[in-house]
Amino acid sequence: MQKIFLTVFLTFLPLLGQPRTGCPEIKMPHTAAHTAAVLYEDLQLEGKLSEEALRLAVAGYEKITGRKRDVLTVIDFSKPSTEERLFVIDMRERQLLFSSVVAHGRNSGGVYATDFSNRDGSHQSSLGFYLTENTYQGKNGYSLVLEGLEKGVNDNARRRAIVVHGASYANPSVIRSGGRLGRSFGCPALPTRLNRPIIDAIKGGSVLYIYADDEKYLAQSPILNDNGSRPAEQKPDTQA
Repeated sequence: MQKIFLTVFLTFLPLLGQPRTGCPEIKMPHTAAHTAAVLYEDLQLEGKLSEEALRLAVAGYEKITGRKRDVLTVIDFSKPSTEERLFVIDMRERQLLFSSVVAHGRNSGGVYATDFSNRDGSHQSSLGFYLTENTYQGKNGYSLVLEGLEKGVNDNARRRAIVVHGASYANPSVIRSGGRLGRSFGCPALPTRLNRPIIDAIKGGSVLYIYADDEKYLAQSPILNDNGSRPAEQKPDTQA
């Protein structure tokens, strides 16, 4: 009986996770849809991570030729900052390496991130696909450089100094006292306890995808809409 159910489930995979009415339809290879569905079930992500977020993340991951590691990080900004919404997945071993709360930009919203920008000085988060690069020790401690891969969406990430770093305002204890996590200047900030192990797991050329239920992004994403993705040349870090 289980085999019959699985066969029927896989037959209708292309229909799962379709965008809601009014959202642009993202075409996805069957292999990506299959991989996303299997991961979603095997890693028991139902109720934790948006199925659409994982579906789109896997679709982009398979298109990005510049990746050097079989690791995919998904940040799901359709969820509130009071819940775990960062997930690190080993795509080769099909394992969930980490799940964590993560802060969004101070001008992106309160409990939820709803507004996004690629503009320097906006103090908002940027959606889309990134490649992780090198680490450095800066004013926020151990940090990870991100290269935004989507023109007009997040390609100002370096100029804006959008990096992964730890912050006390991203510790879960802040939720108990303030009703939500603190907010960053646009960086995906992590709890201090998990900052280094997560950075070490994803540094050096893995894919990071920041998702939100945002029609504008889905309509203009160069990677998801097959307008081309760039492998992102590894540039020397100029931050300190």
